[in-house]
Amino acid sequence: MDPQSLKAALGSGLLSFPVTAFDADGAFAPDPFKAHVDWLAGYPASALFAAGGTGEMFSLTPDEIPQVVGAAKEAAGDTPIVAGCGYGTEIAVGIAKAVEKAGADGILLLPHYLTEAPQDGLAAHVRAVCNAVGIGVTIYNRGVSRYHPDTVAQLCDELPNLVGFKDGAGEVGKMRQLTAKMGDRLVYLGGLPTAEVFAEAYLAAGFSTYSSAVFNFVPRLAIEFYDKLQAGDRARCEEILNDFFYPFLQLRDRKAGYAVAAIKAGVRLQGFDAGPVRPPLTDLTDEEMGILRDIIGTEAR
Repeated sequence: MDPQSLKAALGSGLLSFPVTAFDADGAFAPDPFKAHVDWLAGYPASALFAAGGTGEMFSLTPDEIPQVVGAAKEAAGDTPIVAGCGYGTEIAVGIAKAVEKAGADGILLLPHYLTEAPQDGLAAHVRAVCNAVGIGVTIYNRGVSRYHPDTVAQLCDELPNLVGFKDGAGEVGKMRQLTAKMGDRLVYLGGLPTAEVFAEAYLAAGFSTYSSAVFNFVPRLAIEFYDKLQAGDRARCEEILNDFFYPFLQLRDRKAGYAVAAIKAGVRLQGFDAGPVRPPLTDLTDEEMGILRDIIGTEAR
């Protein structure tokens, strides 16, 4: 997929990040992963992000990431697949080339590893990845990778395949500065954990859409919320927030890392053999699985 087609796809609807299935020994399990991706592709998400944050990219080896992406491409039909990419610059460049070869339609460049970096260093990191591939790249503003609007503008002038900006930092004022400065040069994606809670504010700030982690296990509800939000049906959105999302947030906030582990638990409750999370994350307790089952309620498959 050429970068401009990817940009259009990313901005056209809801996005999501499939969890990565592991077997009992912790190895990537392609068959249950593909079954889950095939199920998700039957719903109207405009793109799926394989080996992203919810897909535990941080726990995958660089060699595993293209395997996950290739499996997602096999199962997703016409739904575009964007690959997670990250770590230090040299590793990120290698991953970017490998996932392009594996068939990825685009790349989401997640924050680099551990250390803070100046704006010119972040720019060099993005430049190296974008220049290594021909597919579209979206940068993820989060953690140690926080981009100033002027840095983004400079990169957009240089890199035609830089097509997207995803925010997971929550600095809405700075994000509004960015969308006002860059206009439609980029597609803007909301990416805070449980993004639906913040979606209204992000759309008002000029963002195009957001990524829904809960789409992994309640895709109908995630699509309904997205559609009602776009239609301005605030009453229904608030009903869904109160009935589902706020109880889910209470469970998610019980332990660090549950923003991923609770999603994977929901996938298992829907009948997919997604397996456990990899360390350093931990899975929900039996009690917490019961709470999540009650939250899902009638949204079961």
